[in-house]
Amino acid sequence: MGQGQQERVPMSLTAAVAEEIGACLAPVDAALERLYPGDPGTRQPVHTVYVPGDRFAADTVRAWGDQALAALDEHAPDAATFGAVLGMEGALAEDVYARVRAKLEREPVEDLRVDFEDGYGHRPDAEEDETAARAARLVAESAAHGTPATAAPWTGIRMKCMEAAVRDRGIRTLDIFLTGLMRGGGLPDGLVLTLPKVTYAEQVAAMARLLDAFEKTWGLEPGRIGFEIQIETSQSILAADGTATVARMIQAADGRATGLHYGTFDYSACLGVSAACQSADHPAADHAKAVMQVAAAGTGVRLSDGSTNVLPVGPTEQVHDAWRLHHGLVRRALARAYYQGWDMHPGHLPTRYAAVFAFYREGFATAAARLRRYAERSGGDVMDEPATAKALAGYLLRGLDCGALDEAEVTGESGLGRDGLEAFASPRRGGLTVSAQ
Repeated sequence: MGQGQQERVPMSLTAAVAEEIGACLAPVDAALERLYPGDPGTRQPVHTVYVPGDRFAADTVRAWGDQALAALDEHAPDAATFGAVLGMEGALAEDVYARVRAKLEREPVEDLRVDFEDGYGHRPDAEEDETAARAARLVAESAAHGTPATAAPWTGIRMKCMEAAVRDRGIRTLDIFLTGLMRGGGLPDGLVLTLPKVTYAEQVAAMARLLDAFEKTWGLEPGRIGFEIQIETSQSILAADGTATVARMIQAADGRATGLHYGTFDYSACLGVSAACQSADHPAADHAKAVMQVAAAGTGVRLSDGSTNVLPVGPTEQVHDAWRLHHGLVRRALARAYYQGWDMHPGHLPTRYAAVFAFYREGFATAAARLRRYAERSGGDVMDEPATAKALAGYLLRGLDCGALDEAEVTGESGLGRDGLEAFASPRRGGLTVSAQ
């Protein structure tokens, strides 16, 4: 054999066989590309704050942050007190407490939903028209002139649902809100819409058609407006024929679905769970969210947990009890990969951020070291695969995005800057597998 020539490895199948298999699976390849594009790779807020439409004001975000800081000042004025309530001590308690206070000053609310559904109720049409127009005006102004300290990075409305009794009212409110935004300078980048009480995939398809019509009216790029699907009924999880309705809803959205939000109390009531037992950690809630999670996996649609209705108000002992409950629920959700949840009161913000920050601070060193070993192919006591490297990078990016971690410490421990982390965390388009970087 001449120099530079390579000996052929014996094979039995001809190239034609591989070509035939490729042609046979071409429709499957296309379906994987279309149905499972992977996570969008953008920041996901750690929570959604709900404010009734008539209470939404230009200073809502700042007011929530100030009220949360005031609650800390009154009920946990130092790290030791706060840590004792939540089961943290030492350096972790000091670090988390400082970061929570800084977050409440810098960016108290990550995602704000102006509520025109349960939190707003039924009002005369003229009143809801005016409230929707006012909400559009305030959102447009905050998008143009606000800062993270005064305006949430994500803001939008929860309209009334697509059921017959309130359908026209919901469509009208959505139209007024979106039209007001367009007349006020255009749709903000952080616009988020929530469609509640969905029971049939056809209702999701109707929402998609509604948004398509709005985009055509204003000459917007097709698919510009997405929306969240709120899961609040048993029919949204399991259809009459025994299939998973929520999976069909994602497809019915025609690429517009951005999230699945679990409605703790409506869903629990739908199943007959007594009021005293309705909670985000009830077995019925776990089942619903598990179905949602599997249905959304790989589709780019993100999952959000629900809320607690136990408010941290009253005497200090009562506030501490509510904080412990909320903190535990948030930590439980994070361990189950529900990275977002609802917060219904300013007093929930300290424990939301404390739980989130502790979750990333506690696991940071191990995750960064494992990712460094994987990136450098240096081995270690855990044999990680590409999919695990993707999860490790995603974990570090989430910690960076919310303020739990600092870029310098992540780079120092992992050996990777943000671009390197995103290279590992970014999904492979066209399937669910992840290749080594």
